[in-house]
Formats: sequence, structure tokens, C-alpha cells
Amino acid sequence: MLVTGAGQGIGRGIALALAKEGAQVALAGRTKAKCDLVAKEIESVGGTALSLACDVTDRSQVDRTVAETVEQFGSLHGLVNNAASSDQQPLAEVTDADVELCWRSGAMGTLYAMQAALPHLRASGGGSIVNFGSSTAVYGNATFGAYAMAKEAIRGLSRVAAREWGRYGIRVNVVVPVAMSPTSVEFAHKHPERFDAMRNSLALRRVGDCETDIGRAVVSLMSDDLSYMTGDTLMLTGGM
Repeated sequence: MLVTGAGQGIGRGIALALAKEGAQVALAGRTKAKCDLVAKEIESVGGTALSLACDVTDRSQVDRTVAETVEQFGSLHGLVNNAASSDQQPLAEVTDADVELCWRSGAMGTLYAMQAALPHLRASGGGSIVNFGSSTAVYGNATFGAYAMAKEAIRGLSRVAAREWGRYGIRVNVVVPVAMSPTSVEFAHKHPERFDAMRNSLALRRVGDCETDIGRAVVSLMSDDLSYMTGDTLMLTGGM
């Protein structure tokens, strides 16, 4: 398995959940030191992990990361495209640079990884790709214009891939999470009242855990448990 953006937050939670189920996990991130720490966590519970430096905005780095994963593990059966960067601005103030950051790290990074993984997934007889959308895009949250553009593009890309690659036994789905990522933790510290209001608006009255709520769901998408699901969006938002 290969997980991008695996050095923290949701990516870390997914990697831990997959490893605890016995998957060999390649951890890709811009800051390799963070991935190294997650690799040590995985190894401490008896799992196998490979830490790799990768900026997903650079196709050559993505190609290299996929190749190193296959070289280390012998094959590739699953890909999780979690990496993304963004700056929030009111829509009237969004710049080309804001859009480019979200687009390159989100939509293009996802495309690069999917294209690089395709021949290896086909060689393995199929597999599962999980891409990430955002509740900010689904619900149109203020100041997330550039991010929403990229995230909704990922959902469209995923549906096309599901149609084109289903014949190879490759499933492609999207997860839309609400979880205690580093960004959520920072927001909670800076704006406790607004965070409490958001949390209390959720049907379950809690913000998801990166490993047990999001990671475990991704495990199901990677396994045969949801082998008939493709081209769909799984909303993991606590009832937002």
C-alpha cells in the first residue's frame, strides 16, 4: 500500500490502521522526518513500513515514489491519495497562486499517483484507490474557494477512473472526512467557540478520529469488504 501525506493527521491514521491489519505500507510526504516517525510507530506494533520523501506536485518524484514502493514490496495493491495543501481566502481575494497551490498538490498530485500506480495495480490483478474530497467543497464553506475547486475536481477524476479502470479490477472511491487533523487541532486552539459550534452541529457531537474513524473505513475500502463499491463518495462527517 502507498499512502501520500502520511506524516501526520489523516494520512498517519490511515497508515497505522492499514499496518495493523497486516499491510506493508509506504509512507510518502514532503517532510521525510515526519514519515520516519510514523514508520517507527508502525514498526513498534509489528508492522512493516517504508518512509519516502515525495512532493506530489512533482510528477518525477511521484513516479519515483511508486517505483520505490514496488521495488521494496514486490507489488502494489492499494493507493491512498491524501496529500494536499491550501491557503484560505475570501473568494474575492483568491489569487492564481492560491489556486495553483491547491490544484498542484491536490488534483494534479492525485492524477500523477494514479497514473504511476496503474500499471502496477493491473499487474497485481486489480486493487483499490482511495482519493480524498472535502466537506468544505461539498457544503461550500466560506474561504475555501480554491481548495473546493481542487477537491471537487478529484471527485470527478475518481468517477472517470472508476469507469475506465473497472475492467482491470481496480476500484476508485472518494472519502470526505471530518476529523481531528492538525488543521482542525489548530483551529480548535485558535477559535474554541467556533470549533465547539461546529462539533455540536454534527449529529454524533464529536469530530472523527484519524485512525479509528477514517483509517478503519479506508481499510474496508482497501479490502474485499467493499469490493462492489467504486466511483462513489463515502461521507465520513459524523452526520454533518
